[in-house]
Amino acid sequence: MLSRASSRNMERDWENGSIASSITSMEYNGPKLFKEPSSKSNKPIIINAIAHCCLAGKVNEGQKNAILEELEKCESNHLIILFRDGGCQFRAIYSYSPDTEEIVKFTGTGPRNISSKMVEKLYKYSSDRKQFTVIPAKSVSVSVDALTIHNHLWQVKRPGSARRK
Repeated sequence: MLSRASSRNMERDWENGSIASSITSMEYNGPKLFKEPSSKSNKPIIINAIAHCCLAGKVNEGQKNAILEELEKCESNHLIILFRDGGCQFRAIYSYSPDTEEIVKFTGTGPRNISSKMVEKLYKYSSDRKQFTVIPAKSVSVSVDALTIHNHLWQVKRPGSARRK
C-alpha cells in the first residue's frame, strides 16, 4: 500500500517525466487521440443509419425494410452509403474493401463502382445524434460511413432519349 506522500511523489514523477515513467513511454508510439478503426464490421452502424436517419419515417418504410432485408444477406465487413448530394438523400449502399480500396455497389441507385476520383465528400454517422457529419479527409477509409460523388456523374445521358425543359 502506498502512503499519501508516496502517491503524491509518484504524481510528481509522472509530471516531471522521471526514469520510471520514461520506461513506459518507450512503448508509446505517439498520441492516441482517437480510437483506431479496426477491421470489424460497420454493418450495425449502417443499419442504424438507414433505420433512424436515411430512411426514417412512415413514408420510407417500404424502401427501408427492403434495404434492411438486403443488408442481412451482405457478407461485406465494411459498407458505405451513397448520398445524392450534401442534403444526404439516400441512393445506394456500397461494399468497401480496405485492402484493394474497391467500392462496389451492393444495392440501390448509383454507379457500379466508385473510384477515389469520383468522391466529392466523406461522412461519418453519429448514432447518438442520428446524423451524418462531413469528415475533412481526402481518401476513403474504414472510418467513412457515407459519401457523395461529383454532381456531373449523376447526369447520365441515355442514347435516343431527349430531355424536355
